[in-house]
Amino acid sequence: MSNYEIYGDTMAIVPVSNNKVKVYEVHDILELETSSNKIMEDSCRYFGSSLDGRKKGTEALIGVTYKAPIIVEETNEIIFFPLSSTRHKDTCWLSLSHIKNYSRSLDGVVIEFSNGFHLILDSSYGIIDNQFLRATRLESVLRGRKNHKKRFNFENNVL
Repeated sequence: MSNYEIYGDTMAIVPVSNNKVKVYEVHDILELETSSNKIMEDSCRYFGSSLDGRKKGTEALIGVTYKAPIIVEETNEIIFFPLSSTRHKDTCWLSLSHIKNYSRSLDGVVIEFSNGFHLILDSSYGIIDNQFLRATRLESVLRGRKNHKKRFNFENNVL
């Protein structure tokens, strides 16, 4: 299986070797022969955009251009953030909505997901913390705009 689209249960996409990734879902772990950025590109296209288009959207919303978190799908607020530059074809991507906690460990950083699963990543705490905060900011701006539109429509009797 090499074609994969991110959906609400996708928690993380982690490169394991050249052109091979593990996709962590709420109830499953898949090993796929593809790159993490190919999954991101295919998923963005599935939802009507491109990875580059989503990055430009993030830039417009919060001004971030480097290691930008992206909104894969707006309606369900599926937001992922990379741990390294997306210029590399294999970077680790994490779902904002599934991260319950993260903490330092001797081996890197332990990510605790919403389903109780723990994943140890060879990354610095500072990188994950910064990327998590950027993604949270993106989510906040997205929700603010969605709520503004709802209020505008309600106040102007537009349904």
